[in-house]
Order: sequence, then C-alpha cells, then structure tokens
Amino acid sequence: MQAKSAQSSRTTITELMIPSYANFGGKIHGGILLSLMDKVAYATATKHSGAYCVTVSVDNVDFLQPVEVGDLVSMLASVNYVGNSSMIIGIKVIAENVKTGLVKHTNTSYFTMVAKNEDGSLKTVPKLILKSKDDVRRFAEAVKRKQLRKSYQEQMESEKSAFTIEKQKELIDNQRCEVKMEE
Repeated sequence: MQAKSAQSSRTTITELMIPSYANFGGKIHGGILLSLMDKVAYATATKHSGAYCVTVSVDNVDFLQPVEVGDLVSMLASVNYVGNSSMIIGIKVIAENVKTGLVKHTNTSYFTMVAKNEDGSLKTVPKLILKSKDDVRRFAEAVKRKQLRKSYQEQMESEKSAFTIEKQKELIDNQRCEVKMEE
C-alpha cells in the first residue's frame, strides 16, 4: 500500500446557506453545519483510504461566530493523522458574506473516521506523507489530542467509579442547582 500526502486528499465543500437552514433565531442551524462537516470528512477520508469510511468521534465543535442566511460556507478538510484504520480529518469552516465580501472563520473541528472493508471489518489505510511544516504540526497536534482525550477518558472513568453522593454534593455545592432528593 503506497503512502499518500495530505494534499492528495484535501477536499473543499462549499454551499450557499438558504432560509430553510435557519434555526428559530434566524441563524444557520448547527446541525446543518455538522452535517456538512461530516460529508467533507467522509469525502476526505475516502479519498485517502480508497474505502467506505464511518465517523467514530468528533472533537472541538465550538461555533465561534454565527453563520447567516445568504453566507457562502466552505468546509476545508485534510487528513491530519492516520493510524492503522483510523484517520483524523481536520476541518476549517469559513463563511463569506457574498454581498460585502466579509470572510469569517466560524469553526475548526476534528473528525475521526475509520475505513471499512466490504465485509465491514476494519481496513488498513495508507501512511501519510508529511510534506510541509504545517503537515508535521497537524500530525503532532493530532497525536497530542489523542493522548489528552485518552487521559481525560481514564480520569472520568476513575471519577465515575469513585462516585459517592457526598462527593458529588460537595462538587455541586455552589452551582446553579438545588438538590431535592426523595429518600
């Protein structure tokens, strides 16, 4: 299996935001943007792997700025990291007001995709050729993000297994809630 560069699978999807995409506040619904991000992640991962790919996790879905009806939204995606069958796809979302020309960065997210064989088993993907400083930086950041996520998951599991109502009451003591448990 021949290694591939990030450049070879870069994908951009651009779509005009129409009124039916708006939420009750008049801005573009976050679910619409997530759906577009999932599409571009799929296309990018499939271009790299040459296989059917599925989404297994999404990191950093922070909507930095609202997207307006009439904006032209572009999802710029590239493979930032590859494992055995997994790939982390970095997605930068930008929105352009076509009347004024104002361009704003609205989101950066990371989708973890896995490649599948025809029988549904995991498929090994090509190695990633890192050709630029940005490629190396993105790969290293993905490795660090994976390490931090694993550490967080282990810490959260430890907290869950040590759960006592007394510890939890201390934790939420000065929060905006009222504990009124029936005993």
